[in-house]
Amino acid sequence: MGETLSVVVAGGGAAGFFGAIACAEANPRARVLLFEKGPQFLSKVRISGGGRCNVTHRAFDAREFTTRYPRGEHALISPLHRFSAADTIKWFESRGVALKTESDGRIFPITDSSQTVIDCLLREARQSNIELRTNCGVQTVSRADNGFDVALTTGEHVKADRVLLATGGCRTAALGAIAASLGHTIEPPVPSLFTFHIDVPWLRELAGVSVPDVEARVTDSKLRERGPLLITHWGLSGPAILKLSAWGARELHARDYKFGLDVNWLPQLSAEELRDELKRRVDDHRAKLVVNAPVAPLTARLWNALVLAAGIPESTRWAGLSKAAQHDLVAHLTAASFDVSGKSLNKDEFVTCGGVRLSEVDFKTMQSKICPGLFFAGELLDIDGITGGFNFQAAWTIGWIAGRSIGAI
Repeated sequence: MGETLSVVVAGGGAAGFFGAIACAEANPRARVLLFEKGPQFLSKVRISGGGRCNVTHRAFDAREFTTRYPRGEHALISPLHRFSAADTIKWFESRGVALKTESDGRIFPITDSSQTVIDCLLREARQSNIELRTNCGVQTVSRADNGFDVALTTGEHVKADRVLLATGGCRTAALGAIAASLGHTIEPPVPSLFTFHIDVPWLRELAGVSVPDVEARVTDSKLRERGPLLITHWGLSGPAILKLSAWGARELHARDYKFGLDVNWLPQLSAEELRDELKRRVDDHRAKLVVNAPVAPLTARLWNALVLAAGIPESTRWAGLSKAAQHDLVAHLTAASFDVSGKSLNKDEFVTCGGVRLSEVDFKTMQSKICPGLFFAGELLDIDGITGGFNFQAAWTIGWIAGRSIGAI
């Protein structure tokens, strides 16, 4: 069987390439064909991380790592024990891709260029004699004698013993049509990892200002996240907001992306500590203007805007800051309220929640429990992680397991 094994990989992204390479390594005699419907391979790898490609994250404990997945946490525990972030680092570095770890745990190629990762994957695929085609997607897959008939978008048909579906996230239910046609259930797709639209002029005027640590909470919800925040021309973004959107993907979709948001700009201080800090300024800096004395780590521009938004006139000096005004300022710094009116997708990390139901897949092999010979990898599955390298790690891990399993069968 090994001499004639024919494998079709649908999708030329990270998971598809890793699966194809792992299959070829496990069974060098197999014929592996990889089809990509777009004009270039690994397009998401190219733009991820601002063009640097956030390969993975340094959280090496499998159970800790899986806590970064709003959907797929439990399913990924065993796979990550078999192929972890540490294994990913070894895989790339053994193939000439030097990596570096940044202070927040994200891991990038030392070149700061996603092209380094792309070149490595293309080189490995070609050295493994994988047949690569762009502008040629998989249209349909149907059962045939001892395998599958694969219809391509070019009108061609290919026979395959095994098929690996790695076509990417189900941004619409139609993108899961092949899996559904073979008996699988598609969990409804909704966006994950998106930024918040907030139509508040003073906030938008601060576009580009970042805060290293805030706590953001969806009003009337258990959803809350802490981390860096970025103010944009349309509202709020940054890791804290993206994580909040990932964990709240379905709930925020149900609210039609219209909800209240409370931001604690100084979560490192309790309300009492902040009150004490303001009282010290009243006592020690009586002649100074309130707007000119920011509390670290808030920038001068942001502090100025927050003081004014709390209703404190620009001419107010600390000596003239009443107890009522101090109370209002503490309230605004610890729980500034905004009305979110919509979302924007995060272009570098476009991720969807939804996809093939996980209970229908054997995570020891990534083979379908419904259709033998059919395998899955990547965001086609109902798995998604927060920003920081976790979605790519899921692609490497699942692709590796699927490819090894296909090649060994």
